[in-house]
Amino acid sequence: MELEKVGKYAFEVGMYRPPSEGGSFSLLLRFTRNCPWNKCTFCGMYKHEKFSLRTVEEIKGDIDSVAGLIKDLQSLSRELGYDGQINRDVIIAMIEKEPELNTSQGFGMILNWLSSEGKTAFLQDGNSLMMPSDKLVDVLKYLRSTFPSLERCTTYARSKTLSRKSQEELTGIRKAGLDRLHVGLETGDDALLKKIKKGVTGDEHVDGGRKAVKAGFQLSEYWMPGLGGKEDWENHAKNTALVLNRINPHYIRSRPFSPWAGTPIHEDYEKGTLTLLSPREVLIELKLLIETLYVTSKVCFDHAGNYWVNRNGHLLFTQSYEGYKFPEEKPRVLELIEEGIEAQEGRADLRRRRERLRVVR
Repeated sequence: MELEKVGKYAFEVGMYRPPSEGGSFSLLLRFTRNCPWNKCTFCGMYKHEKFSLRTVEEIKGDIDSVAGLIKDLQSLSRELGYDGQINRDVIIAMIEKEPELNTSQGFGMILNWLSSEGKTAFLQDGNSLMMPSDKLVDVLKYLRSTFPSLERCTTYARSKTLSRKSQEELTGIRKAGLDRLHVGLETGDDALLKKIKKGVTGDEHVDGGRKAVKAGFQLSEYWMPGLGGKEDWENHAKNTALVLNRINPHYIRSRPFSPWAGTPIHEDYEKGTLTLLSPREVLIELKLLIETLYVTSKVCFDHAGNYWVNRNGHLLFTQSYEGYKFPEEKPRVLELIEEGIEAQEGRADLRRRRERLRVVR
């Protein structure tokens, strides 16, 4: 999505957000456009788009547009005798007044947000912390004052950007109303970080993460099982766990690697310089990471990419946004991994038996 133009209302909505935000019906507001780094070899999210900062005036204008739309919905509700309640009749009447709302994804997003009592907001796009700190503080305060129902405000951030911000800047941003950061760790292995052109080292991951935690943010770190392929899986697992141990974030979220067509790493896969792990091998890698992990984090598998199944063919892990609390549930996660490995071995045996039967026939 880009600029939403719905009658007299206009505001920008970006394309991407974490599942834990869209799933909680967050208000999506675009503070920056696209990704300022945009060099990671595994990512195709913003490859054909240029990064740009939005002005304070533009962002406040979007906030005002959303607030104006909500105010008009509530006024229409009162006119219809519903005392400000936004129900089906009110929505239909609003669309009749402003027909372009009927095809607006932004309008649907706002309705979902209001239905969940307007508690969360997600600031797009790929790295809102690139804004000058004083300007970010300004718009955060404006957002909070405009929508006092907000209980949580979150955004994507890069470890490098966090590392470069002073502790005082980050603390000021947190106090202005930004609560949670989603950071793409991907791996803690320096050689693999260089190979995928992440633009950050393991130590910088740690520095940025620790500063974020010290500033009072809730911190979600995302890592990619399978990213190193068969060539680098062991170092990937061990060094990622070691970096996560040093950060001890609030959340560790699994985003299994799959080569994205058109990206440089997909070309490596096609050339044979990157050999993908089988589902069973990814679980073995995951087992090594979990065994090496000593944190008080919640370890989460809240994404469809965590596709492994148990012996009954059901999803191996819960896809709850809150995941498994460590260290208390670490033994349980290891048990599940063992079950998943056994299930994959059983599937492999079944395939071999079927293949033998085909040969005999």
